[in-house]
Amino acid sequence: MAGNVWRSMLSQVVLGAVRRPALPSFARGMQTVTLIPGDGIGPEISTAVIKIFEAAKAPISWEERNVTAIKGPGGRWMIPPDAKESMDKSKIGLKGPLKTPIAAGHPSMNLLLRKTFDLYANVRPCVSIEGYKTPYADVDLVTIRENTEGEYSGIEHMIVDGVVQSIKLITENASRRIAEYAFEYARNNQRNSVTAVHKANIMRMSDGLFLRKCREVAENYKDIKFTEMYLDTVCLNMVQDPTQFDVLVMPNLYGDILSDLCAGLIGGLGVTPSGNIGTNGVAIFESVHGTAPDIAGMDLANPTALLLSAVMMLRHMGMHDYANKIQTACFDTIRDKKVLTKDLGGNSKCSEFTAEICRRIQDLD
Repeated sequence: MAGNVWRSMLSQVVLGAVRRPALPSFARGMQTVTLIPGDGIGPEISTAVIKIFEAAKAPISWEERNVTAIKGPGGRWMIPPDAKESMDKSKIGLKGPLKTPIAAGHPSMNLLLRKTFDLYANVRPCVSIEGYKTPYADVDLVTIRENTEGEYSGIEHMIVDGVVQSIKLITENASRRIAEYAFEYARNNQRNSVTAVHKANIMRMSDGLFLRKCREVAENYKDIKFTEMYLDTVCLNMVQDPTQFDVLVMPNLYGDILSDLCAGLIGGLGVTPSGNIGTNGVAIFESVHGTAPDIAGMDLANPTALLLSAVMMLRHMGMHDYANKIQTACFDTIRDKKVLTKDLGGNSKCSEFTAEICRRIQDLD
């Protein structure tokens, strides 16, 4: 793929992954963004993003907040008040990876953030990166995941000893909302088709409701081709030929699994951006890889996923020139293969990779 064509595609796909038009108030003057560095390598890659934004002179003021679950009135789990107040004010957040303790007695902080701010749409573009070799060369798709219900509603109980029931919650309103988002996204980003991913042949009531809402919404978007496909069939076809897919919309659990599968097609979660879009203008952009505690503090982490998520954030805020500059420097660095972290095929440190992107940004001025 020719470089200029590739860059044009990336500006539409990787960076255009949120609903448009962007909120006009973000396009003027210095804007505050709530920064949640996260755990493990989170602080290191957050620092890298801050340095790169400084090099690009992006008008962003960071308000750093740590997020750990605390118990509020009535024993309900909640995020710290200062973090919620910051997000309520700024409306925009950038989040590093958060650890999710297993059987620790409190919920996933990622899940708690989604519920607290009604982050109903997870948007994850997956586009092949020039110069980063994977078995697939022309991946260009977007997964849109319903983010608030399904099997991740957290409704579980023990029926009798040794028998646990977990409730899959699917509602008409949430299904319609995510379907409308997917079709609006496709239209606004010059996408041709939307595929609804489901298992309505087995879960006829729950997935059946989700599929009906997708069909109803599709009637209002005749310019967008609509298809529906079983989850297992999508997985099979995806690894055979991912180029047949464009925008995919699906319930929560399917989206969690399939979006990671798609990330694997382009090289992994370390290069995959992600955005969570909510009601009332709130959005949190995040790296979706793990905390990598084995390399935390060793200056070995790859900040690309968080950086690309931050570029998505700039697009969402209407700061397209800054987004373009950072995008170009990042992907030129990867394409040239001279200064790369170990997971990208090189031997450079996180700080060296960051410095190279900053240098390229300055050369663009």
